[in-house]
Amino acid sequence: MHRCASLLIFIFAHLCIKNVLSLFTLFTAVLKMSKRKISIEDIARKAGVSHSTVSRALRDSPLISSKVREEIKKLAQEMNYVPNAIAQSLQNQRTYTVGVVVTSIADPFFGELVEGIEQVARDAGLNVLLSASHGDFEQEIAAIENFHYRRVDGILVADSRISKHHTQQFTQFTVPTVLINIDTEAYSETFHSVAIDDRLGGILAVKHLIELGHTDIGYLGVGDGSKAAQQRQEGYQMALTQAGLPQNPDWVAILNKDSTTIKDIDIGKKMLPQLVEAGVTGIFCYNDMVAVGALLACKELSLSVPEDLSLVGFDNIALSNYVTPPLTTVSQRMVEMGNAAMTMLLELLAGKTGENVLLSPFLVTRSSTTTISKSKNLALAKLTVPRKGSRSVGIPR
Repeated sequence: MHRCASLLIFIFAHLCIKNVLSLFTLFTAVLKMSKRKISIEDIARKAGVSHSTVSRALRDSPLISSKVREEIKKLAQEMNYVPNAIAQSLQNQRTYTVGVVVTSIADPFFGELVEGIEQVARDAGLNVLLSASHGDFEQEIAAIENFHYRRVDGILVADSRISKHHTQQFTQFTVPTVLINIDTEAYSETFHSVAIDDRLGGILAVKHLIELGHTDIGYLGVGDGSKAAQQRQEGYQMALTQAGLPQNPDWVAILNKDSTTIKDIDIGKKMLPQLVEAGVTGIFCYNDMVAVGALLACKELSLSVPEDLSLVGFDNIALSNYVTPPLTTVSQRMVEMGNAAMTMLLELLAGKTGENVLLSPFLVTRSSTTTISKSKNLALAKLTVPRKGSRSVGIPR
């Protein structure tokens, strides 16, 4: 009797262990299936159709009826199917990505420009990869080469340092490329571009100061060798010439950025006193961040803007409307420029021939500029910038 009971207990224990192991095996299999990515084959088995039918349905092929397409898409969604991007790119010869090279990710101008690019790219189902060149041509080339390595569908380069001396290097790249805010007239057969008329922008800024009665007008710029820097200064000079006003070398303050990482706002702070000492009454600044730096310098010098000095920026970044006083500036239409550049790239990807676009800037008048009388002109011309150990010269009111 004792042996019989022991045998029954052994058999019962064996069956329990066997069932536990079976359950564990089943649980492990289910767990593995949950971790494994759902494939097109899984969907095909579930739907009772062929692999090719599921593949075509997910690609919206007209060979599959709309009813079947919707049923398969719904089933794929319920099964948490995620398309294999690598497999799709190999099949379609596309990665659905575009590379964007900017000078600096810290500059608000490029932030708004990229926003415009992403708006169009997102609607087209494309992802955007971003890289910064820091105004260095070698880094720009390295970024473009890296994008080629990643097999991007197209490339956009903002504020490029390309020149006629570099066209041979660029022609080695086969990916459709659009340059933003650079003059490509000399090599239009190689590249497509979307740009702002910087020369016209400079003319608009200086013309505005002239219409307010200013005759001693300065230019506060950066020497970064860009197309924008060159053409905005040319616009400044053209406006003075057209108005018959004198051009004084002391009224132009440009800090060379080739060998330094100084920020635009610090250039404005550093160079503003030089122009004030030269006797200018109005200043056209290379961009809004330079103008913001000039505003800070004016505060340190106890100068009131625009009562003592009128300032005009360039770009119309969001910050320009929130500084005190709000900045009169030339609008670059950055988001629109990004939209246009990405739209052009899509046209090139579709095999169309894109035409270069030149956008016209416009003046946005705010509170940093005002009229000036002849007497105020004379008074400000006598102003000297205080140095250490000296008192500032008062301005007659």
